[in-house]
Amino acid sequence: MLNTFNHPFIDYFTFPVGSYQCNCSIFTNKITKETLIVDPGNDEAKILDYIKKNSLKVTHLIHTHAHFDHIGSSSLLKEKLNTTLYLHAKDLFLYQALPMQASFFGQKIPPPIELKDFLEDEQEFSLENGDKFLKTIHSPGHTPGSCSFLCNLFDVPLLLSGDTLFQNSIGRTDLPGGDSQLILKSIKNRLFTLPDETFVVTGHGPATSIQREKRTNPFFRA
Repeated sequence: MLNTFNHPFIDYFTFPVGSYQCNCSIFTNKITKETLIVDPGNDEAKILDYIKKNSLKVTHLIHTHAHFDHIGSSSLLKEKLNTTLYLHAKDLFLYQALPMQASFFGQKIPPPIELKDFLEDEQEFSLENGDKFLKTIHSPGHTPGSCSFLCNLFDVPLLLSGDTLFQNSIGRTDLPGGDSQLILKSIKNRLFTLPDETFVVTGHGPATSIQREKRTNPFFRA
């Protein structure tokens, strides 16, 4: 577990999943057990085990982008959990190529199911009988459809940055659809405008903060 946050009605938990240890984030209504999952990764068994142990009712599977290590198990989870699957439309070409993506890394995943729900910039999500608490920030560059998600439920803002922003680094841009100039623009204009105290859960590895990255990230230091 990377970090926990306290709230009267919402539980938040994050942990690494899958072959590349993608940081999966889970928000749960404490009363109804309705649950929203961001980036369930490519480890179906681990996610299903967590859901079963905690008696969760998953209503949303939401993704920062469509690389297989973040979304590889989502088609199977959607079918087993009868839930909705969200992705930005500009990453549809990557989603449709998931089996090919996995094969490049010596792995196999089944063909993805058809998508009907697409993320929009500033789209917000809520859990049953609750206010909207998670806002989509389209932050392209790592992929054309990369998104970050901002949560204002807790004492400090919480940002799920996916593979856009890392501790002292940024997401790679040498894969199909990557754009090195665009990712810098997304971070500077969309993420660095958030409050300095914003806690950042990255797509992989340790968490950070907006203040720390503005001061120490080598991609932005003068």
